[in-house]
Amino acid sequence: MKLSTLTRRLAAGLALSAFAVGAQAQLKVGIDLSSTGPAAAIGITSKNAMLMWPKTIAGQNAEYIILDDGSDPGAAVRNIRKLISEDHVDVIVGPNITPAAMAALDPVAENQTPMITLIGSASVVEPQEGKKVWAFKMAQTDRAMADVMTRYMANHGVKTVGFIGFADSYGDSWFNEFSKFAELRHIKVVASERFNRTDASVTGQVLKLMSAHPDAVLIAGAGTPTVLPQRTLVERGYKGAIYQTHGIATPEFIKLGGKDVEGTLFPTQPVVVARTLPTDHPSKKAALSFVDAYESQYGKGSVTQFAGDAAGVYPRLQDAVARALKTAKPGTKEFRVALRSELEHAHELVVPNGVVNTSASDHVGLDQRASVMGIVKNGAFTYLSQ
Repeated sequence: MKLSTLTRRLAAGLALSAFAVGAQAQLKVGIDLSSTGPAAAIGITSKNAMLMWPKTIAGQNAEYIILDDGSDPGAAVRNIRKLISEDHVDVIVGPNITPAAMAALDPVAENQTPMITLIGSASVVEPQEGKKVWAFKMAQTDRAMADVMTRYMANHGVKTVGFIGFADSYGDSWFNEFSKFAELRHIKVVASERFNRTDASVTGQVLKLMSAHPDAVLIAGAGTPTVLPQRTLVERGYKGAIYQTHGIATPEFIKLGGKDVEGTLFPTQPVVVARTLPTDHPSKKAALSFVDAYESQYGKGSVTQFAGDAAGVYPRLQDAVARALKTAKPGTKEFRVALRSELEHAHELVVPNGVVNTSASDHVGLDQRASVMGIVKNGAFTYLSQ
């Protein structure tokens, strides 16, 4: 069968791309990513990984349609409605920012289309009721990341923390989860501030944090906007430890941050620190294989956690589609319903960023094997033992 090449489309006033494999593809995957806007550093690497996906899924010719939401939740919803109503996709992959994923719950539930998101917050899949039964998630939860981070803090003498996070659902989720584990480990949050992804200055917030004299500061954000508060802390002479979340793990963070982000402590997943993982880590082989393939195509040091999450979507689909095909054919409501059900039955499925075991009550399926600590050392993300 003759294969088509990557095509370009325009929709909703945003630049977007689509690639179709198979002149009459049987399985359609609709993808919404933030390839432009404040979250572009996340979306671009996710898209790069998806462009490496095989041309078939469980033996079915696959068509992948990628749309850019510009880091705008409203545009994400419009994209997803288009993918469902006009392109008649069998599954949605994305969005990759929390506000967009939360907003997307309405169209996917209304149209009974499963959605595999790429966000960190568990709010899109918990509790498993109502609209959320149609949502799944690839990235480790903020809860699990806060657990490994606070454990490291406690082991290294941190007693007080100043918090500064995004003024949106990402920041809310991280504050809530971090606060719970901080209390459990007798770590006191002595100051809490917020900032917007597009802010040009956070001096006021940083000065308030520093006036509380915390042992460490946690910056709860994702992508390159997280460099600003860290640089401001450094410029203002803060000498304590600076922690970030798993949302920073992109080459752009290190490039933009330079010496100001050296020594940053952060929780992450296996792909980011694949080459320095312990040899007995269950995902090391899969993580290294993906990193080698990705960097051979996009350059040394180009891999991100978000690329790893996107890479993991393919084996998740391969696993679930193979079983769903026993019930119905792609392009039907019956197939979408069956696929949603089968996505709940991954068992010890090794992906680059962990090992997946899903159920009707757990639409993430990752355990602590998907959570490790890292440090920015000599301009690179490096594994850090507890």
